[in-house]
This record gives sequence, C-alpha cells and structure tokens, in this order.
Amino acid sequence: MDWNQSCKQKASVMNNMTVRLAERPIGEITDTTFEIASEVVPELNGDEIRVALEYCSVDPAMRTWLADKASYVPPLAIGELMRSGGIGEVIESKSTDYQVGDKVMGRFGIQSVYAGSTADVMKLDPGEIDIRHYLGGLGGTGLAAYFGLLSVGALRDGETVVVSAAAGAVGHIAVQIAKLKGCRVIGIAGGPEKCRRVVDEYGANACIDYKSESIAGRMQELCPNGIDVYFDNVGGELLENALDNIALHARIVICGAIGEYDNLDAVHAPRNYLNLIGKAARMQGYVNFHFTEQYAEARADLLQWHRDGKLQFRDQIEQGIENFPAILRMLFEGKNNGKLLLKV
Repeated sequence: MDWNQSCKQKASVMNNMTVRLAERPIGEITDTTFEIASEVVPELNGDEIRVALEYCSVDPAMRTWLADKASYVPPLAIGELMRSGGIGEVIESKSTDYQVGDKVMGRFGIQSVYAGSTADVMKLDPGEIDIRHYLGGLGGTGLAAYFGLLSVGALRDGETVVVSAAAGAVGHIAVQIAKLKGCRVIGIAGGPEKCRRVVDEYGANACIDYKSESIAGRMQELCPNGIDVYFDNVGGELLENALDNIALHARIVICGAIGEYDNLDAVHAPRNYLNLIGKAARMQGYVNFHFTEQYAEARADLLQWHRDGKLQFRDQIEQGIENFPAILRMLFEGKNNGKLLLKV
C-alpha cells in the first residue's frame, strides 16, 4: 500500500509532518531555525478539503519572510507554519467543488498534509503537463520571468538583455523568454557547468562566470552599446556593475536580491544609482500578485511556448520534509539548477 492510499483510509487520524519557524536566523539559516514535528491532522469543517502533498516549492524569498520586517507580506511568526506553494492530491473533501483524487495547487505550507479552506486552491489537469511544473515554469518562477521582462521591463525586439542568476529558477526562464522575443541575451552564473547550460541549453549568446571572470570587464566587452534591460535576481555588486553599463532608456528589473537576503539589516545599496539620471533609465521592483488579472494569459503563453519547444522548464527535486533546512540553504550556496522542489 502506498502512502496516499494509506492516507485515504486513515484520513481522520493521520499525522502530519510540519515545518515551523523556531527562531529568527541571524545571517545564514541553520538546522535550529525550524522545528520539524509530527502533528495530528484536524478534522474537516464545512467546505474544506484534505490534501496529501506531493511537492512543495522552495524559494529565495522564504529567507525574507523569516526576518522581523514587514515587506509585501507580514513576517512569519515564531511557531507559524513555513509558507510555501504546494501541489498534491485531494484525499478527503467536504467541498462540492473538489473531489477525492483531484490534483490541486495552493498555498499549503511546508507540511505533508493540508487540511483547510479551498480559498486560493486551483484544480490542475494532470494530462496537460507534469503537474510539478505548476510550481516552476507555470508557477511563480515562470510568472516572475514573464511579468518582469514583458510588463516591467517592456522588452523590445533586438535589445541587449543581461540576466543574473541565469541558471536559477527564474533566471533560466527569463533567458529563454528574452531570446524568443528576439533579444541578445547575456547570462551571469557561477561556474563553468552552469554557464555552459545557460548558453547551450537556454540559448544565451554568452554567459559571464562571476566566480572566475571580471564581471565589469566582461560586461563592457559583451555589451559595447550598453544594457537595455537588466533582470536582477542577485543585487549587490552585480547590480552596480550593470548600472555602470546601462544604455539610454535602460530598464533595471528588480525581481530579487538573493545575495542580500542573509543580511537584510545592512543591504548593499547601489553606490552608482545616479547613473539612472543621465541615462534617463528606470529601476523598478515587482511581485507577481501585482499582475493577478493576467495570470491566465501568462500561463497560456508559457505553456504554448513549452509545447512549441521554445521554452524548457528545468527543476531539481530534493527529498524529504525533514531535510528542509538543508534544502533551503542550497539556494544560497548556489547548489540549485533551475527550480528547486521538495518532494514530500
């Protein structure tokens, strides 16, 4: 008997493996940052569902939620379940909209079994595409690349685009979207293997290895007419290097700043942001929910590009809720290739 079958037979008494915030990290996340425990799954109330989770999303933004600072969402409280998007199968339902066996996606948190409201839960079609991609290329990371380049970046055919963390979850999709929109694309990644993938698999014209090359020198060499769109996932020195090389009317798209998340009390601010003035350029941040009304259109485009062979989704699957702290650290150690997922 597999785990899901067991859940269906013992839904009312099953235990749930959970990850809760135990202490706010100072600097890097450690094994004591979270408490991992087994809890009894509560009974369902009216119109609620129970979901056996299969995959949880692991994202750099999680680090920002652990700090006692309000951002686009409130900080995670001590003892609160770690937030995360997840995918799983309905194993019990009191909702007329969801049946046992339905595959669903929602904000389920890092746990093995979700029991609660159907608000913000989306039913998935397993026959359309592997459902795990709804946490990656068709999920938050794909949407971030799509909206960042096309809405915030106002990308135009023939422009020069530079993408930091180009082998990462959002970056590898941003590289491909920029290419299929007719741009010249330069990636930035760490190490020869990642740089090879950015060029050979994702189609970038070149890739700068920040671990072994002069970023400033290579940017000048590869972008002699300046950078039209800089898609930033890192912040810090890379952002400063890009600002030193922007073209007239450039757009700096701030998707994330993974290089700064472990030290939010002393973020490395761009020393040269005044370059925006003389170049009549702009720098703008965003999050996906600024574009909620466009989700369906964006997913339709992403899915069609994937079907047409123009867009590939790479993910890296790591096993086990008990390993969550180490898996989350992988993002900040440069150990992920594409979208990082936790398989429950």
